[in-house]
Amino acid sequence: MIKISPSILSADFCNLERDIQRVSSADYLHVDVMDGAFVPNITIGVPVLKSIRKHTDMFLDVHLMIEKPVRYIEAFAQAGADLLSVHLEADHPTQIAQALKLMGQCGVKKAVALRPITKAEAILPYLEELDLVLVMTVEPGFGGQAFMETQLDTIRQVRALIEKYNPACELEVDGGIAPKTAPLVVEAGANVLVAGSAVYGAADIPAAIQALRV
Repeated sequence: MIKISPSILSADFCNLERDIQRVSSADYLHVDVMDGAFVPNITIGVPVLKSIRKHTDMFLDVHLMIEKPVRYIEAFAQAGADLLSVHLEADHPTQIAQALKLMGQCGVKKAVALRPITKAEAILPYLEELDLVLVMTVEPGFGGQAFMETQLDTIRQVRALIEKYNPACELEVDGGIAPKTAPLVVEAGANVLVAGSAVYGAADIPAAIQALRV
């Protein structure tokens, strides 16, 4: 089954509760946390996530685009995240391993994320303990970017590694997902699709979510 995770990066932050309710037919809610260091943009942090948790029972898929994420795992877990994804490029491998260990101790699902510059093989030291791998099909940092078709090879490679070492692990794709690109990433092996503009820019949001389920 294909799961859809609308990104609130494309929501109206002045009407965030309303816009979360508008995507309630989706499977996950994607929350992009950016620190202005790992990526050039700054978005939201722990207090906002805590507020979101109070107003929805949706599965909170929290994407940490921050440097040295190990520092904030416990705080985001306590704020209500159901899953935390950390970028492999954001810290030394030993610290990524420590971040994943903390996720386990906090009872949240574990994920790692890959920028387009990162090879699929980078997930191997962690793969057997992961619940999800996130492959970026744009450079992280801003919504509304064009889909990078070259990343389809990375998605295929990640899917092959998942099937070999941890078949229960989900494969999420984030960046430029729309009705035209969704079938491409699903064919390549993705089963969780993050979409911002394609969902929140639609006149009929439930129909837009359904259209992405290919």
